[in-house]
Amino acid sequence: MIPDSLSSSPLEPLITREYDTEPALVHERLRSTYGPVAPVDLLGVPVWFVLGYDEVLHVLQNAGERWSKCVANWRAFAEGRVPADWPPLTLLAADNTGFQDGDRHREGRAAWDAALRPYQDPAHPQAQAMERAILRYCDELVDVITEGTSTGLADLCAQYGRLLPLMVAGHLFGISIDRGDNLVMDLWRLLDGPDSGGAFQRLYATFLELATVKRRRPGEDVPSYLLAAKPDFTDDELARELFLLPAFLDFTGSLICNAVVEMITNPRLRAALSTGAIEEVVNRVAMLKPAIANVTLRYARAEAKLGNFTIAAGDPVLLSVAAANADPRMASALSDDTVRSTRAHLSWGAGPHRCPSRRLATQITTIAVRRLLERFAALGLALPPDQLPWRPSPFMRALRALPVQYEVRPASGPRDRSDAGISGSTDSPGSTGGEGGRQPSGAPAAGDRPAARSALWTFLRRLRGGRRDDQPGA
Repeated sequence: MIPDSLSSSPLEPLITREYDTEPALVHERLRSTYGPVAPVDLLGVPVWFVLGYDEVLHVLQNAGERWSKCVANWRAFAEGRVPADWPPLTLLAADNTGFQDGDRHREGRAAWDAALRPYQDPAHPQAQAMERAILRYCDELVDVITEGTSTGLADLCAQYGRLLPLMVAGHLFGISIDRGDNLVMDLWRLLDGPDSGGAFQRLYATFLELATVKRRRPGEDVPSYLLAAKPDFTDDELARELFLLPAFLDFTGSLICNAVVEMITNPRLRAALSTGAIEEVVNRVAMLKPAIANVTLRYARAEAKLGNFTIAAGDPVLLSVAAANADPRMASALSDDTVRSTRAHLSWGAGPHRCPSRRLATQITTIAVRRLLERFAALGLALPPDQLPWRPSPFMRALRALPVQYEVRPASGPRDRSDAGISGSTDSPGSTGGEGGRQPSGAPAAGDRPAARSALWTFLRRLRGGRRDDQPGA
């Protein structure tokens, strides 16, 4: 029996082992049973799960007017029927631009657009400095993985894909050398570690201090650009806004890992990479394997027809961009394994809350994948693809680990390591990094490495030895 409301019938749990391993099968079963909208149980809370392309696009494009992102408009939450310890609640109740409507959202979003513009305009010195920094960080991470070896095993999730964007965070925040490592490691703890509560408090304190410092002494960095665009941000408001940046960068790390898996397992995509079409391959992976599989909840402002159901005012909807991209109405764009240019997919969102940093995410992922191709002669999965472990999450489609076997490409020359990324240095528009920031491939000789290394370097070397108990927070 198909229920006519969220409370009229038992609901199928969404987050299950089957969903973790084969979400597409769950999508198709729900689609065949209910149509483009299905009532499901999300970690003990009933929500409408939206699978249809047209329906997801409708909600995204009408955010704020018909569909709110503010948790106060969730009827069950307002009535005290959502448990205080429900896992996603801390995220959904965040009072920042990502979860606001109306004028507050428009003003905050305008500030973010202005703050990120220097990093996304290829002609801007900050964008050029960013490219040099990303290349250095890639090389630092590969150097740790391959140190003293020509072949070996590595976890490209823990040792490369997820750490690279967190290192970029230090650059965007304008963090000094002594603060950069602590920031990276607390971001990791917040996302995965047992000390996530402590990490949140430390990060909030860091962001609050950063807001105070940047107000007094602005620099060329995201916090300063946000304040320049919206001077009436309080320090507390700015600190809470800054949590959006690590969330975006964690998504980017997952996109890198998903792209690497596709590069290894899909011969046609790998052939396209060899022709230089990496950015288009990244776009295709974003479409086929979106790192954000489901975007955070929206709440109906008034009764609304959606799919085969009437959604009551105050009901929550969970939008599945992964299911929407696989909707039969999108199938013509996904009919074969060739690289096909399409920007109609919803992996970057749509409407007022569309991703403000799409170009930066694409750039980081493209450089990360390209650098792996340049530094490794061969990469292969160390597990069958269907045995790769995924992080259980109602929102992300992200690997917990990406074990690979590698063969190092012979070095073609020494690289300048005087401004190594893991050591915590930040780049600036006047920094140098070789012509166009591009360095010859190959690991440096031992004598080229700085004598002292940071806590992050030590942690990475322990990961290289397989000691996962040394993960931050353990």
